[in-house]
Amino acid sequence: FDYKGMLLEELQKIPNEKLFELLNSRQRRSLKRGLSDNKKKLIAEIKATKEGTLKNPIKTHQRDIIILPYMVGVTLNVFKSIIFAIISLNLIGCSTDQQVLTIAGIPDQNASQLARRYLVLTDYLEEQLSVEVRYLPTIDYAATVLAFTQGDVQLAWFGGLSGVQARLAVPGSEAIAQRERDRHFHTKFIANRKVDVRSIEDLKGLKFAFGSESSTSGHLMPRHVLLRAGINPETYFDGPPVFSGSHDKTYIMVESGTVHAGALSEIVWQEAVGSGRVDTARVYEFYTTEEYFDYNWTVRYDVDDVFGEGFKTKLTDAIINIKERDILDLFVAERFTDSNNSNYSDIKAIAES
Repeated sequence: FDYKGMLLEELQKIPNEKLFELLNSRQRRSLKRGLSDNKKKLIAEIKATKEGTLKNPIKTHQRDIIILPYMVGVTLNVFKSIIFAIISLNLIGCSTDQQVLTIAGIPDQNASQLARRYLVLTDYLEEQLSVEVRYLPTIDYAATVLAFTQGDVQLAWFGGLSGVQARLAVPGSEAIAQRERDRHFHTKFIANRKVDVRSIEDLKGLKFAFGSESSTSGHLMPRHVLLRAGINPETYFDGPPVFSGSHDKTYIMVESGTVHAGALSEIVWQEAVGSGRVDTARVYEFYTTEEYFDYNWTVRYDVDDVFGEGFKTKLTDAIINIKERDILDLFVAERFTDSNNSNYSDIKAIAES
């Protein structure tokens, strides 16, 4: 369990003024207004439950108390309309009556880069949408699709293929936005300089790596290019192709010589070259695919039911109108633009072929 990079044990030890710095402005204002007698009574009951001196279930009409670290693990019966709803106190910073927008993104790069990306994005969306926003890290592409399918995630940053998979699994869900460059995306084929590769035909007998099995630019499209050229990836290389799991791991494997060549997202490759994270004295690109549609923001069909009528439109507008340079840079974007499911019909057809 962690909240904004801090473990629960750490959060429970820091002073209130430090804890408040981690909360957003709306939460801080709520806490600084002070506590009513009824809220003080509820907090006393929560502490007694944690200490083991209160055994009976806690029933309360307080639906707007902010969840703090010492409350985590307690279950409340919160009165809503005509019944008491059972609520487990786990989401620090949320209120007991607050809906949380949970977002996720395919782990196409290393975890630290993803954490920076979604930290600034969640803060931005909270301010724009006036709801609590949480980022759910996922271990791989399939886990991201599964979280979306099960309703654990309402908004996800998918690749072309994973977005198609998610929308097929949750009918009515929509691709609502993408970067401008996602309308003209490419895959880069790269090779270690110890081998002489000038075309995809030169890959015969070499060790080759794709990215994630569910990656559009790291697997689906490069496999499509190879098959179209009459190359069977299962028999053409030195053994079956390796799946690195992410784009950055692909160029690392090629650079180190673990494999001779690989295919990856053009954005990740260009960023790695530009930042010096990859040594171009040891690895080089030799082929670029034709363009295709790729990454997109996909939202579940039921967000208006959960967050209120018009929420999907408000969410779409918030993403498309992102002007903050730090967010755009972390997504390697000049801007976001609108999208729709039909943009990915070719990706769907290739995946089904």
